[in-house]
Amino acid sequence: MNLDQLVETAQAIVAPGKGILAADESSGTIKKRFDAINVENTEPNRRFYRDLLFTADGIGDYISGVILFDETIRQNSIDGEIPFPKVLEGQGIIPGIKVDAGAKDLALAPGEKVTEGLDGLRERLAEYYELGARFAKWRAVITIGDGIPSDYCIQVNAQALGRYAALCQEANIVPIVEPEVLMDADNTIEVCDDVTRRTLTALYEQLDLQRVALEGTLLKPNMVISGKGCPTQASVQQVAEATVAAFKATVPETVPGIVFLSGGQSDEDATAHLDAMNKLGKHPWPLSFSYGRALQAAAQKAWSGDPNNRAAAQAAFLHRARMNSLAAKGEWSPELETQG
Repeated sequence: MNLDQLVETAQAIVAPGKGILAADESSGTIKKRFDAINVENTEPNRRFYRDLLFTADGIGDYISGVILFDETIRQNSIDGEIPFPKVLEGQGIIPGIKVDAGAKDLALAPGEKVTEGLDGLRERLAEYYELGARFAKWRAVITIGDGIPSDYCIQVNAQALGRYAALCQEANIVPIVEPEVLMDADNTIEVCDDVTRRTLTALYEQLDLQRVALEGTLLKPNMVISGKGCPTQASVQQVAEATVAAFKATVPETVPGIVFLSGGQSDEDATAHLDAMNKLGKHPWPLSFSYGRALQAAAQKAWSGDPNNRAAAQAAFLHRARMNSLAAKGEWSPELETQG
């Protein structure tokens, strides 16, 4: 393990005003996105779409890293047949890779999930490093419901995240640990706060136990937020204050940065919440973004599968990237959304 290299990479990803584009949708997930815009889910269409994102002029001003899917890290650009990792490097962006095999039903725990993919991970990480990946992502799913999440679910997912993180560091790849407490239920923000704290406490206990160097990691968590079905939705300020308080109580200061997931929030809500957190003042770690749909939805709609819409799609993508870059510095305002 080259700790200096890991630290340098982690810090570069959370450079001021920069964040991550999560372009690691599986073929099944991107099919849902394409179905919404009436685009056939074929390899050429996926390649064209990812190409327009990665080649957008100026993307490196706002995006420091891109999480790729296994198919995508092996694809080449439309113009010049350049491997996508090399395309990103040319934009000053660090290539990353999703390495988990998805959340599966947790045995003897109805309604709960555990993420799989540890088998053969050491060998896959070595290959991904050769393909250009310098950071990785593993997503654990924590569901809120009647009597859940159980301590059992939280602990087994934390253990898996620890094992994944240790293997990444062994391979000189920065592990992004993603314990996502879902916002799909009808719970209050207080319930999300409790579950988030429990999850993060278990996570950092495991990372310590499994000898992971925290200064060579990044955290990709949910925000502390009301469930989608909750009749009383917490305000932007309440979300910001609750999230920062929970993380100050549970996340060690040695972590180089926190890159939030959007978790199904609207584009502007994800930006507003991040901005409000950064407006609260200086924190122990940079607070930035690792958004997928919240960075891409407008671009996908603008593109709609028509090659002639490439420039419009890139403009929509760059706008969202710029808005989130400003939010990562606490410099965003709603008025900026309607400016050029």
